[in-house]
Amino acid sequence: MLNEEVIEIEEENKIKTKEELLAEKLEARKNFSKGVKNLLKYMGKFWPMLVVAIFFTLAAAAAMVFSPMWIQKLTDEIAIPYAMHRYMLETYDISVLFIIDLEQIFRYGIIYLTFIVISAVLDYIQSLIMVRVNNKVAMDLRAKISKKINTVPLSYYDKNTVGDVLSRATNDVDRIGETLTWSFTPLISNLTVGLGTLGVMFYHSWALALTAFATLPVAFIFIVVGVALGQKYFKRQADYLGEMNGLIEENFSGQVVVKAFNGQNKSKAEFRKINKKHYQASFGSQGFQSVIQPIVMFVMALGLIGVSVVGGVLHLRPSTSFLHVSIGMITSFTIYVMMFQQGIGSIGEHIGGVQAAAAASCRVFDFLEEKSQEDESYKGQPLTEDIFRGKIEFKNVKFGYDKDKTIIHNFSAVVEPGQKVAIVGPTGAGKTTMVNLLMRFYEIDGGQILIDGVDIKDMKRENVRELFGMVLQDTWLFNGTIKENIKYSLEGVTDEQIKEVCRIVGIDHFIRGLPGGYDLVLDDEVSIASGQKQLLTIARAMLQDSPCLILDEATSNIDTRTEKQIQDAMDKLTKGRTSFVIAHRLSTIKNADLIITMKDGDVVETGSHNELMAKGGFYSELYNAQFTA
Repeated sequence: MLNEEVIEIEEENKIKTKEELLAEKLEARKNFSKGVKNLLKYMGKFWPMLVVAIFFTLAAAAAMVFSPMWIQKLTDEIAIPYAMHRYMLETYDISVLFIIDLEQIFRYGIIYLTFIVISAVLDYIQSLIMVRVNNKVAMDLRAKISKKINTVPLSYYDKNTVGDVLSRATNDVDRIGETLTWSFTPLISNLTVGLGTLGVMFYHSWALALTAFATLPVAFIFIVVGVALGQKYFKRQADYLGEMNGLIEENFSGQVVVKAFNGQNKSKAEFRKINKKHYQASFGSQGFQSVIQPIVMFVMALGLIGVSVVGGVLHLRPSTSFLHVSIGMITSFTIYVMMFQQGIGSIGEHIGGVQAAAAASCRVFDFLEEKSQEDESYKGQPLTEDIFRGKIEFKNVKFGYDKDKTIIHNFSAVVEPGQKVAIVGPTGAGKTTMVNLLMRFYEIDGGQILIDGVDIKDMKRENVRELFGMVLQDTWLFNGTIKENIKYSLEGVTDEQIKEVCRIVGIDHFIRGLPGGYDLVLDDEVSIASGQKQLLTIARAMLQDSPCLILDEATSNIDTRTEKQIQDAMDKLTKGRTSFVIAHRLSTIKNADLIITMKDGDVVETGSHNELMAKGGFYSELYNAQFTA
């Protein structure tokens, strides 16, 4: 047995304390109320359609409630003449058929069917409205999530998996929409039918009504207990589904690493563990939901038996007695009890859907309520192309991904316009972090970063990023043509301009050799080497033609021969531009105007390659170490 499975069994066998169980219950109630509150508040924007849907729901329920009255009239129209002239039947006298008003019976039957048809039509109309609301809600929530994804800081994704965010945008939104269609209005309908039948039954016979509803408190207790016990499982179910999606996404994207290190067993064990937790949570939520309805139906069935017995006894009382009930009334009461039973039983089922929606709503709105980056629409654009020079200055910069753990302690450096600056240092020294801070992917904790004397905090993020073209170590290509990938987010770019940058990079010949050339769609079925993908991202940066450039290990996935070709192209690209190059292969940055050597978040040396080699310091150690056997 795998060690992971042993640990899992040990964890599951731990007995939770009363305090832990109480905390779970309180947290479940809090999440339920929060989820319902947020969902109701959000649904306010769709109130016109909801009001119309509720109106049709109530009208359909009312038609359903009034329909059994005509069954009562129809039954009494036959039973009363039959009772009055039963002696005729005893003598086999068929004249009783002429006493019964067949025309009236036919009329009552038509009215009953009319009410049923009206109820069905109104219910169909409200279903169409709610399906439309469902689609609008799903579309609107996904649009908000999509917008939120682009506004939350990158630090959010340092703590949450991509799969979990995707689960909120897909599974949780779908759950909310499905509840609106299949639980929201049916719940209102069942409550209306339940209250309506309650009123009608007490109006006709309080004795039979009390008999029918004697078991109602018991059914209500089962519903309340089931809802209370099941809520925590709905929340767990949604959380574990998001966690499982995150693990699947992680294993799928890292499949090469998983197989290379024979991590299949570990991956399967982790998945089994989360999948089992999701199964247990799903079993718990659906178990409580599925148990409620049959128990409630059994309890209410006892009421139906009571109505039959008590109704028979009351029917035998003299017709002058105020407790006397007719055969038709017993028949209609039986229908009412069955309607009430079905409605109350379904309420338990629909409340389960509401619980699931509340848990999903809690997750969706938790994400939407995440702190977004500051709105910077009020900021101007202090640096325009005509005054931009490209001087960049770091002044006593301090930063930590965790506020309690500073990794950039006191970074200061000045980069003159047009300089090619290399940032080098061992892994974890803070090289990429400095670039992230320069691009305002993260906000600094102290100090300043100035571009031409302007603090980047006084500039809009998009304005800062417009000044820089980036080529990252991790290549990113989306599902689209090669041409669309190269001109990503750029307008008015001609095909000739795209081909020109590809010729400079040296990838034009490779692209023209592909089936479809520049119009080849890059998807999962198209296999392109990592070095070729990197060349495409370099061409993208070239086409952007920004005044500043950032190259973060841009040649790490390229072979030595191609690297020389790219290096020549980069020299042309960086000429006249302020550029930052992060590289572990120090041979690629020997021609940099300024080399900044970092260690443990601080600058330890600056200068040109020859100056730093002559010093024989930390940079020299790094450089010589790469050529030591």
